[in-house]
Amino acid sequence: MMARPREFDRDEALVKARDAFWARGYEGTSMADLVSELGIASARIYAAFGSKEDLFREAIGLYEAREGGFVDRVLAEEPTAHLAIERILREAVETYTPPGKPWGCMVVTAATNCAVENRRLQDWLADRRRQQTAAIAERLEQARRGGEFVEDTDVERLGDYLTAVMHGLSVQARDGVSAERLAALCDLSLQTVAGFLKPRAS
Repeated sequence: MMARPREFDRDEALVKARDAFWARGYEGTSMADLVSELGIASARIYAAFGSKEDLFREAIGLYEAREGGFVDRVLAEEPTAHLAIERILREAVETYTPPGKPWGCMVVTAATNCAVENRRLQDWLADRRRQQTAAIAERLEQARRGGEFVEDTDVERLGDYLTAVMHGLSVQARDGVSAERLAALCDLSLQTVAGFLKPRAS
């Protein structure tokens, strides 16, 4: 009698796929890599998740629901933009330098440069990054209207700046820069942000 293929935990397999894509990127992770990491045959991966692209998109969704979702959580929880900015930067460092996991932001690093046939994934991730920047700018605009920032603060530019800092933290973390050095960069960035705050807000 032929042995039945062993059952696998789909959620556990998705976590392994996420970590593979997080570490090596979309194009750097082959189906052979996924077979090795997940411990199941390629046919079963396709049956469970569809295509490699579908699996990647689902892995990104998992990352954003867990580690990568800190920005949305902070924006919803903190009472002031100043506290939100500080917490976002601090949590970015924690998220991008996790013990035992790949360093850097998966949404920033997983598909930055792609072959033409994968351009749609590159554009998809770029759109997700733009949406996050827009959410930060919207929160900053609420703070400006509430009197937290000086009146002529360009919140769109400030939102772009904060996003650029986070992306820079991701790249530097990927390069192996220590969490301590990244935290020092956050301190410097917060000094810049303080220049836009009204005295009572700081």
